[in-house]
Amino acid sequence: MELTSDKRSKRAFLLVNILAVVLFYCIPLFITPRNETLTFVKYLGYGVSITAYLLIFYLNFFLLIQKFMVRKKWTAFFVTNLLVIGFISICLYLWHDYYFTHLAGIPPEHMPPPRSTFMFIAKDMFFMTLTASMAVAIRITLEWQRTERERARIEVVASRAEMQNLKSQLNPHFLFNTLNNIYSLMRTDQEKAQTTMLSLSKTLRYVLYDENQERVSLDKELAFTLSYIELMSLRLTDKTSVRVNIPEDTQGLTIAPLMFISQVENAFKHGVSQTEPSFIDIDIEIKDHTLRCSVKNSYFPKEDSDYSGSGIGIENLQRRLSLIYPGNHSFTHTVLDNVYVSELTVNL
Repeated sequence: MELTSDKRSKRAFLLVNILAVVLFYCIPLFITPRNETLTFVKYLGYGVSITAYLLIFYLNFFLLIQKFMVRKKWTAFFVTNLLVIGFISICLYLWHDYYFTHLAGIPPEHMPPPRSTFMFIAKDMFFMTLTASMAVAIRITLEWQRTERERARIEVVASRAEMQNLKSQLNPHFLFNTLNNIYSLMRTDQEKAQTTMLSLSKTLRYVLYDENQERVSLDKELAFTLSYIELMSLRLTDKTSVRVNIPEDTQGLTIAPLMFISQVENAFKHGVSQTEPSFIDIDIEIKDHTLRCSVKNSYFPKEDSDYSGSGIGIENLQRRLSLIYPGNHSFTHTVLDNVYVSELTVNL
């Protein structure tokens, strides 16, 4: 059965803690001189101290931090820790006193010199406070990492939802423009309109199915773009010239679907005049895995009452680029000498 990422993390965390505890209890084996035998009684002297420190660590890690610190009950957290550390330090002092007096079997003349009770307890309290601080630091770090993972997951979900919304905006936008072209054509050339409907069905198949993929082959995207240009050119008169230059070798590259449609649609929708000479130039080139799409078209300013602007397409494109190619794209659009120029660059 495949484990989820959360379950794998919990199992890894449990395994690390078990190994750490085992390692701590093995410390006496490493620090005992080679010419001495580590008896059970000697090990017991170390083991009780190790247990006391582990108790402080895990009591903070699993209980006190969650119960007080997470809820910002700082006073309760520090007072509880002080009482627990003080109590365990006193118990540890009494244990060591009993150990050296009754269990260690050390002759009186070899007994270590007596130490101040206060200094013994103060030393243990100091190191136990460091242990509790380590538990707090590790817990805060793990919580921060967990929060960051959750934030990243939420961002991915939100980005996917927004991407789907942006794509859903493109579909009817594309369809309405194409149907308008076919409607106009049906009044003048019904046979050509029927042929165009077949071409439209192929184009729609790409829009409805391939656009749901995160990446498509650049060959497919360029073929779709050419079909779309042909459909949009149906209504053009002899006054409008259209020039298209696309690469023959796409180097097996992939790209996010519907990446050129906004620029192309914008050129046909807002750069064509039925009465004045107009043009559309579309250049797509690839160099060193960098794709550049430059679209130039004649510029016919809109009336003040026309709020269509560049339509939903350009805004849609800019938002999609920020989601799909963050830090790996540039997009500019401007008007120079009555020519509208938009340029898209993407690192593939």
